[in-house]
Amino acid sequence: SVDNIPAVVGKAAALELLLDFGSLDKMLRSIDKIKQEKSRKTIAGNLQKIKLNEELVKLDSQVDIDFDLEKVRITEPNLEELRRLFNHLEFKSFLKELPQEKESGADIEVKTIEDRELEGLIPKEGELFLYGESLQGLTFGIKERVFELKRPGRVFKALLADPKIKKIGHDLKKIKVSLAKEDFILEGISFDTMIAAYLLNPSKSEYGLADLAWDYLGAQPVDSLSRAKAMSFIFELKPRLEKELAEKSLTKLFVELEMPLVEVLTQMELCGIKLDLVILKQLSKDIEKRLVKLIAEIYAISGCEFNINSPKQLREILFEKLKLPVVKKTKTGPSTDEEVLKALSGKNKLPALLLEYRQLTKLKNTYIDALPELVDKKNSRVHTSFNQTGTETGRLSSSNPNLQNIPIKTDIGKNIRRAIISFDKESSLLSCDYSQIELRILAHLSKDEALIEAFKGDKDIHRITASLVCGLDEKDIEDSQRNMAKRVNFGIVYGLTSYGLARDLGISVDEAGRFIEAYFARYPRVEDYIQRQIERAQEDGFVTTLLGRRRYIPGINDKNQSLRQFAQRQAVNTPIQGSASDLIKLAMVQIQRKMSCAGFKSTMILQIHDELLFDVVQSELKEVAALARDRMEHVLKLDVPIKVDIKTGKNWLDMEVIK
Repeated sequence: SVDNIPAVVGKAAALELLLDFGSLDKMLRSIDKIKQEKSRKTIAGNLQKIKLNEELVKLDSQVDIDFDLEKVRITEPNLEELRRLFNHLEFKSFLKELPQEKESGADIEVKTIEDRELEGLIPKEGELFLYGESLQGLTFGIKERVFELKRPGRVFKALLADPKIKKIGHDLKKIKVSLAKEDFILEGISFDTMIAAYLLNPSKSEYGLADLAWDYLGAQPVDSLSRAKAMSFIFELKPRLEKELAEKSLTKLFVELEMPLVEVLTQMELCGIKLDLVILKQLSKDIEKRLVKLIAEIYAISGCEFNINSPKQLREILFEKLKLPVVKKTKTGPSTDEEVLKALSGKNKLPALLLEYRQLTKLKNTYIDALPELVDKKNSRVHTSFNQTGTETGRLSSSNPNLQNIPIKTDIGKNIRRAIISFDKESSLLSCDYSQIELRILAHLSKDEALIEAFKGDKDIHRITASLVCGLDEKDIEDSQRNMAKRVNFGIVYGLTSYGLARDLGISVDEAGRFIEAYFARYPRVEDYIQRQIERAQEDGFVTTLLGRRRYIPGINDKNQSLRQFAQRQAVNTPIQGSASDLIKLAMVQIQRKMSCAGFKSTMILQIHDELLFDVVQSELKEVAALARDRMEHVLKLDVPIKVDIKTGKNWLDMEVIK
């Protein structure tokens, strides 16, 4: 299959035939002796194809090649040339197998000292380089000298807490969280090599220190770093990354947004979110009962029991037993993914039940059963990790657990939110959610008059769009027309096609196409913006957000149409989604700063895309709500008003609107 030579029978059947006959020639001379009727008929009907396949796979031994055995004798490799080649091709695993060069940083001595010896080592406004994951394993550098402490004590604690001493390191958030758990406060966070590298190239899969050293210093990849080597890398990386940030106009974004955000995310991680374990336990039982009934119904329709989680067995049920049409194929056979099951749901009840089964098992395994296992027994809270370097658009992600993907539209998703509760009786949750922020940013970037006026007039943007496109008065717009307008409004910058709209809404492709054409006719500057962004990416190789965040689009001029179109969608969407991300991150920094200055007891506990969640002391509710609204709505000035929906309640689901 790797050579696109079409098979006549499957691998198992072919193996059995070869074992029975010994060779292809013998089998072809004795077709009538093939035991399996199906294989016998298939082979008899495909003789010409089989002979062509044999010809295609046979190697031609009569080729004029100047061959000298001595010239291919293995000799000692040219290690310098191999390193150059492997570096160029990014063959990191091969590089690790080569003999090690002299280690960078090997000449640096790691000196072990007592806490009291730190007195006077660092100038009052000097720099302290840090590397490690815990207090005991922490290595620190001062003026390119590397130290370890026998017993970290009063002096070291004071140095860490001194905001005038600039702290430089790799993944400083992890260090700050770890130190806080041991009652050591890290202040003065100044430069993080991981975050700097992320801003310079947000498309990398890894931002480990060894990866950056390989990228920027040409260091050979290794499985583990010595402390001396790690510190030497940080010493060398800082000036190089600083210089490149300045050259690419990213210094301001780094200094004023991403580095201050480290402090905010640290506090959120340490604070955690509180869970109602009783609700989750009951929810788990309820889903278990639903799954038992669902599985029984799936087996009844299928006419047999099978492994529902096996794509192979599912294919046999759907396409062989029930004879449902194949929607699309993969390398292993007909696809059974979500898109396929949705497409087949109108032809048979089974695909819809399978979709429900998958959703229930995913929610149960990912959240309902997993969250209680991650609870800190001391405070009944879950402490997620926020990742600043996990997305190409600048959005935050979270892990262990991932709280970014809790669904809100399903009953179960809503109940998971109900299980996220305020810390105690004296506090409530406060939710602050940007309203249609990406559409507002689209209006600002495209400068489309109709879109801007709709937001300035605080209109229902989906009803207005439907009204313009359908040529009807707003009051005459039906729900189906508004829904179509809503889907187009949100999907247009994600490269929504007439096929995608037709599939989502169950309408004809022609009808969907006419609606999209009419949309661009009513919002012509949106279409201009899309074309402008594609052209800019083709010329520059990257696009930027409102705050200058870059995303490189390597496939924008690719000859492959599908890759090129995917890159075009990235070029259009990134400035919008990335700007929305910059907006809320900047608001988080400003809100946290003002809350700290005011001495509020209330805390920011969660960020999910366009929403911030706080645990607020009742006496501070009005002030915190007003502060959050002010900063979120005025953190940047756009051509349209920014609007935030604010709610409060004892849990994340049952909330009342604050106007």
